Formats: sequence, structure tokens, C-alpha cells
Amino acid sequence: MKKILLIEDEISIAELEKDYLELNSFSVDIQHSGEHGLQSALEQNYDLIILDIMLPGISGFEICQKIRAVKDIPILLVSAKKEDIDKIRGLGFGADDYITKPFSPSELVARVKAHLTRYERLAGRNVSTIINVHGITIDKVARKVHINGEYVFFTTKEFDLLTFLVLHPNQVLNKEQLFERVWGVDSAADVSTVTVHIRKLREKIERDAAHPKYLETVWGAGYRFNV
Repeated sequence: MKKILLIEDEISIAELEKDYLELNSFSVDIQHSGEHGLQSALEQNYDLIILDIMLPGISGFEICQKIRAVKDIPILLVSAKKEDIDKIRGLGFGADDYITKPFSPSELVARVKAHLTRYERLAGRNVSTIINVHGITIDKVARKVHINGEYVFFTTKEFDLLTFLVLHPNQVLNKEQLFERVWGVDSAADVSTVTVHIRKLREKIERDAAHPKYLETVWGAGYRFNV
């Protein structure tokens, strides 16, 4: 049974989300404050974290950043704010997805299942577990990346996206295709997360992120990893 941490200060919403997740055979712990949520996330082992942004005491953005600094698990941000800047900020702090209130509990369950399935599938591959290209070494089993021999931390979805691009070299892939294949959810959802993650990848793998050599933008078409 997969274990989920739900950090949500609105008790009625948290209980509703927990009920739907438990009906789908997930084990759910709830924390209603940011401080207690962060403590649970750091001290216990969870398969996925659902994190509200607007929390008393400490923001979901800060919690996400602190968790991501030490743990590589899917983090799903929840917020009543619909502005793109909040989505970009959350994804920049290492979140894997962003869902805006109000949403149906069934959508939340679908997102949770998609992220867990994608994470397990990419983590469990045993064929060609080591990839080397342009000084980038990807260990698909250990889920670690070394660049020119130096370990560099990648979030769950940064790692998944980099691996997918490297395994499809010299192919132009649009944002919808990448969103479906890496995030595992319908491309009709918000694909702005792809743009954010591409930028984060460039900051980590390119010598000059402003003038990328490997991860190229093909204007009007998508992105291409050049080999």
C-alpha cells in the first residue's frame, strides 16, 4: 500500500481528499500545519506528498524546497491561486505537478496514480541502466546524474524528463507530447510545467543556459536533445 502525506490546513478538504485516496487503496497521513507537515515529510518515508501552498506559519513553497533538498519523491502542489507565476514558482522549487482549487477528488486521485506509476516505471527499468552523453552520466536505477564526474541533484520530474529526452535523441518533441509521456496525464492539462522543467534542465546540464547547445528549442515545434 502506497503511503501519502497530505499537508492541508482546511480540515474538511483534507478529510474529503483522504477519503477518496483511501477508497483507492492508499494509506494517508494528514498534517494541518506547515511545521508539522515538514517534520513528518523529513522524518518519515512517504511515496508521494500532496502539499497546499497557503499554510499557517510556513508556506508550501518553502516546505517544498526543504523536502526537495533531501528527498526524491513526487510532490503535488495544491493552491486556490490560478496565476501562472505561482505555478512557475512552485515548479521552480521542485514540485512535480500543480493542481488548482477547486478540483474534483477523482482528478486528484488520477494525478496521484499517474505520478506514482511514472516514478515506479522509470525507477524500475533494468535495461541499459547507465547512459553517457555529452559528459552527462545518468544512472536509471540509482536515479542519479553526474555531470563531468560531479554529482548534481535532479528532482523527480527533472530526472524523468532528462532521461526521456536523452533516450529520444535528435527528435523534436512538443510540450504536449512531453507532458503526456513524462507526467503521464492528459495533455489537455496545464503544460506550462514543461517549460519550467526545460529551463531547470538547461541550468544544470548546459555551460551557458541562455545559449543551449544540447537541449535546443525548435521554435514553433518543441524541443530537441542534440546528440
